[in-house]
Amino acid sequence: MAKLLFFGQLGDLAGGIERTMALSAAHAIGDIVALIDAQDRLLGSALAGPRVRYAVNGEIVAADFQVTDADELAFLPPVSGG
Repeated sequence: MAKLLFFGQLGDLAGGIERTMALSAAHAIGDIVALIDAQDRLLGSALAGPRVRYAVNGEIVAADFQVTDADELAFLPPVSGG
């Protein structure tokens, strides 16, 4: 199962920092976001936001990156500071 990690306010929307998702084949991150959106519109729309970044196995990747069942996918919220 792929491990999904939600940080910051995304974890609040997800109801926790971690979930798992069974992937029978590789899926683009954008497709995974669409699957989540079909079940939870609020979380799905937040994950699709233009400032959310994605990391697979610790490396920042684009939304078209293919995730397999053995991967860890982290959703990184926008950060601010000063």
